Amino acid sequence: MPAVTKAPNQIGEHLVDYEEKVFEDVKAEKGEKALVTFHTVAFEGSIGFVNLLQATRLQRKGFETSILLYGPGVTLGVKRGFPTLGDEAFPGHQNFNKQIAKFIEEGGKVYACRFALQALYGHGEGSLIEGIRPINPLDVLDIILLHRKSNAFILDTWTL
Repeated sequence: MPAVTKAPNQIGEHLVDYEEKVFEDVKAEKGEKALVTFHTVAFEGSIGFVNLLQATRLQRKGFETSILLYGPGVTLGVKRGFPTLGDEAFPGHQNFNKQIAKFIEEGGKVYACRFALQALYGHGEGSLIEGIRPINPLDVLDIILLHRKSNAFILDTWTL
């Protein structure tokens, strides 16, 4: 059996060069838009939270950024907590809520499909985080098409 001679990693050490940036820092041109769509269930993988962070980054780069929650994606936009709404039952329990609230606070727009909210997940509009705009299910395709017409950057978030 080979002997391990390397000392264990220590807290505070760097294992990679996190300061090197390979590509230019792209900023939005005046009037550029971005749309990040979510068809994913909250807490069923990291993609929902990671792309909420990406949406916030797009907003900060100057893109007029919108988020679309549809299908299971509406689960990212509901108020949660235990034992009462707003309570954090475990570390990270409020990640989605806090990130969406920050995104809205920084000027982002968030839309949630009313059909998915009620018919699929049994929630009403009062379940949504403040600032999320409920929309007709027929608007789901139209918001995507409007962004496509404006040559917006579109990031689709899916889990199967």
